Amino acid sequence: MTDTIFAPATAAGRAAVAVVRLSGPRSGAAVRALAGVLPPPRQATVRSLRDGEGRGIDQALVLWFAGPASYTGEDCAEFHVHGGPAVVASLLEALAAFGLRLAEPGEFTRRAFENGKLDLAQAEGVADLIEAETEAQRRQALDQLGGALGQAQARWRDRLIEALAMFEAAVDFPDEEVPADVAARARPALEDLAGELEQTLVDVKRGERVREGFRIALVGAPNAGKSTILNALARREAAIVTATPGTTRDVIEVPLRLAGYKVLIADTAGLRDTADEIEAEGVRRARRWAEEADLRVWVVDGASQAAATVPDLHPHDLCVINKADLKQGAETGHALVEARALNVEVHRVSAWKPADIAALEQALEGRVVEALAGADPPAATRLRHRELLAEALERVRRALALEDDLELAAEDVRLASRALDRITGRIDPEEVLGRVFSSFCIGK
Repeated sequence: MTDTIFAPATAAGRAAVAVVRLSGPRSGAAVRALAGVLPPPRQATVRSLRDGEGRGIDQALVLWFAGPASYTGEDCAEFHVHGGPAVVASLLEALAAFGLRLAEPGEFTRRAFENGKLDLAQAEGVADLIEAETEAQRRQALDQLGGALGQAQARWRDRLIEALAMFEAAVDFPDEEVPADVAARARPALEDLAGELEQTLVDVKRGERVREGFRIALVGAPNAGKSTILNALARREAAIVTATPGTTRDVIEVPLRLAGYKVLIADTAGLRDTADEIEAEGVRRARRWAEEADLRVWVVDGASQAAATVPDLHPHDLCVINKADLKQGAETGHALVEARALNVEVHRVSAWKPADIAALEQALEGRVVEALAGADPPAATRLRHRELLAEALERVRRALALEDDLELAAEDVRLASRALDRITGRIDPEEVLGRVFSSFCIGK
């Protein structure tokens, strides 16, 4: 028999209200034992809760959801109690004494998945909605919870099954009354599907960035003013600023919200050759972070007389000439020549002037919106989705290339369908499910 589980559904600590939820076959018996009566389904009822010894716990709002018309598909209940830690602890102790088990992380949503209340992609949408920090993340998570990816997967799967049927008909009934071009009829549908999967793979990178944060790296020579710019954008002293070159020796990441999107902006160690082992490691980390960033902002010391160049400048980078309030040195001229040659966007700023920082922030917002905005939220939003979509696309391409071997083409179409099924959990190994649901909070 399935265990009956319980867990707080609200955060730990003091609050006006705390919610403890139950799910499983003994939920109704537990409510009767603590509240004295089982309320009508979906009707909030105020009851005095008492433990097994008859001692009062709290005056609570009790909700009862008879399965399968519940979140998990099982009998469920909720106790809404006063949010003091002692009240919640007393209620949890009473439920444990009744023989119920504390839920594992994500176990409520896993039961909902196993009972067909939502697919695996929707379950991930639940987790993303809980973790959402920005409006863009909220919209994207809500879209996934609504089944957008599952609906797309169902459409793609239908086309694959139709193509598979045509291939197998040509293989199994070559001498029967089957049109000679039956296998060829599958080709247009597979080509269209390949195009859709390619576009979805482009969109999934956008979805991942909305979830995880758009990454901006501040890079440049020591003492160019990267840390000062970071502090100005963060509106706090996130990085140490001194006149000594090489002060920043590790990557300092600061989360920001720009244009409604989550952004991770990083101050990195000044790029230079150094014999200092610790600083050299910082430079290596700075280069690695810059390579993986979605946008690199090269900060140039506008007052420096050194005729240095900007290494590895690319057209999509941003160039910031800092210390614009001081007399401009030779480095400014060299940076401008390189930037203009590559059509790189250039901003002159003084990190101490709010108006300059506001203009830079506006430029960064423009880059974030350009990269992440779209007419609709991406259907796929995770690395797991991207890997399975890429596998399905590769199988479809192989099937299209195997015109003369319909048996092998049929097998590739079958494997493409299996890859898509794993996105929504129609088939998936136990360890994948465990990894997905273990990232949830306890009460979800």
